[in-house]
Amino acid sequence: MGSGEAITVEETARPLRLVFDRGTVVVEGLAEGQEAALPGVQFDPRTKTHRAQAIWYRPLVEYLRHRKIAYDDAARGYGPTQTPWRIQVAKEAFPHQVEGLDAWWKAGGRGVVVLPTGTGKTHLANMAIERAGRPTLVVTPTIDLMNQWYDELAMAFGVEVGLLGGGYNDVQPITVTTYDSAYINMERLGDRFGLIVFDECHHLPGATYGMSAIGSIAPFRLGLTATPERADNAHTHLDQLIGPIVYRREITQLRGQFLADYEATQLYVSLTDEERERYESARECYRAFVSGSGIDMRRPDGWARFLFLAFRSPEGREAFHAYRVQRELALAAPAKLKLLDKLLDRHNHDRVLIFTHDNATVYTIARRFLVPVITHQTKTKERRDILLKFNSGEYPIVATSKVLNEGVNVPEANVAVILSGSGSVREHVQRLGRILRKSGDKRATLYEVVTKGTVEEYTSNRRRQHSAYDGDA
Repeated sequence: MGSGEAITVEETARPLRLVFDRGTVVVEGLAEGQEAALPGVQFDPRTKTHRAQAIWYRPLVEYLRHRKIAYDDAARGYGPTQTPWRIQVAKEAFPHQVEGLDAWWKAGGRGVVVLPTGTGKTHLANMAIERAGRPTLVVTPTIDLMNQWYDELAMAFGVEVGLLGGGYNDVQPITVTTYDSAYINMERLGDRFGLIVFDECHHLPGATYGMSAIGSIAPFRLGLTATPERADNAHTHLDQLIGPIVYRREITQLRGQFLADYEATQLYVSLTDEERERYESARECYRAFVSGSGIDMRRPDGWARFLFLAFRSPEGREAFHAYRVQRELALAAPAKLKLLDKLLDRHNHDRVLIFTHDNATVYTIARRFLVPVITHQTKTKERRDILLKFNSGEYPIVATSKVLNEGVNVPEANVAVILSGSGSVREHVQRLGRILRKSGDKRATLYEVVTKGTVEEYTSNRRRQHSAYDGDA
């Protein structure tokens, strides 16, 4: 830009034209060096054009309309649906779904709706698609969820639904994809959709997945999640990528009427004298190395620094081995399996999900109790078969590590046993959510098994910092 007086957009002699270009919007008709004052627009010296990231499309258009500046919109590769989509399934919306939709629409069709697992976020999205009347892209975190959404959307609207990911490359006015496929393809598809729905939107913030929002011009954006908060505070980026939280309901507000009522109980087991001695010895070895190396495990880089230093000396390798020993004794204490035996006997007529933090414990449970397991190594068809047989009652028990934390529909599950887990509040709430889907007058029960006198007690206290666990025994 030169040193002379700035020229406003209104004074430009040439008409403006908006063009979509690989995840950006190019503004044609502005001279090089001209001060545009347009939202998000910057001069690109490589191509000598003015451009903005595609996410700025809506603010840019609103600015031009407000200032009554004439422009030709060649960026939008879609229009309103010629035949309005109507939900074909006769399904009365719950009050929280209606309220969530209204709040989202009043916010300009931008924002995040927070609802517990099992309260109908998918149907709310269908209502938003019907209300917006624009070609829609639904973005999901996994292939399994993509397939579930495909079935739901096809049934709801009775139209052909596209799939992008998992070997499919079929783009339709309503298309379902994954976060991985979305950010990879957004440079070529970012102008094709007027509404973009981010399921489990807490996955979105980040350098890669975030591009699926930044590279799209979609003026309407809906985020869905039960647990938006992230340990790294990156959830604050959702305001820019999707919009603010416009509606929120917690488990405690919907339990009993729209979710199954439940009780959450902590059960404690103890280490044997020999196990306690091994635990204390291993923990002391690990903590001495951490302290002596000046590592602060409370810092975000604490774990990475520990790993870096641990493999640079024999003392470090011994400390790492000690860390694994004390962790295994706390999370997979033999007494936990003895207690699990009693719990399964108590609930031998129920539908039980068993959660652990690691695959090794899952396979130990499978061998000891002869129950099917689902891990990240389980093939898609096998996983689907296990879940179908679990819901039908043929398999009354399924053990898993982390892969069933979100995105599975197991309405008949009414008992969850958490043998081990991380300190994540989200993970703990998601596991509770797996057994809360309303089914008749069922009452759900969650057991959290904790090894007394170990670091797991601290972990348990961390992950229970949620209103869903207030007041439970």
